[in-house]
Amino acid sequence: MASSTVENYLKQIYLEQQSAGTGELVPMGKLASAMGVVPGTATSMIKALADSGLVTYEPRGGARLTRGGEQLALHVLRRHRLVELFLVKVLGLDWSEVHAEAEELEHAISDKVLERMDALLDRPRVDPHGDPIPPAKGKPVDVTLHSLATCELRKKLRVARVLDQNPS
Repeated sequence: MASSTVENYLKQIYLEQQSAGTGELVPMGKLASAMGVVPGTATSMIKALADSGLVTYEPRGGARLTRGGEQLALHVLRRHRLVELFLVKVLGLDWSEVHAEAEELEHAISDKVLERMDALLDRPRVDPHGDPIPPAKGKPVDVTLHSLATCELRKKLRVARVLDQNPS
């Protein structure tokens, strides 16, 4: 079982890769900023993850997940998003406050508890913010959405996703 720090790094690299385009290198400065650490700390962790076979690291280029790293990142992301939905649907917390709670709980729940949450919630496809919940096996389905800023004025729309993090 990976430490919460390892899981957080892998999850963040996955999110950054998705934001930039799958497979792109994530620059150390960007990763460090997202993790709230200095670039040297991020680089040290990435080198350790590379030694473990979870990422590939290119000095002056950045890091990207290996297949194994991506699988672990998706598992962490699945736990996070199911916990968020559980906190909203079952415990009645407001969707705007569940991200921080899920950050803590995602590392503490077992696969057995995760499976029971998934079943209780009727195998949901998205979390409270509209982010896709990765399936237990396989990759999340790609959904094409448009920013409200790019949509036609006075046209009826349905909000499908609310970002709970800075997209940059």
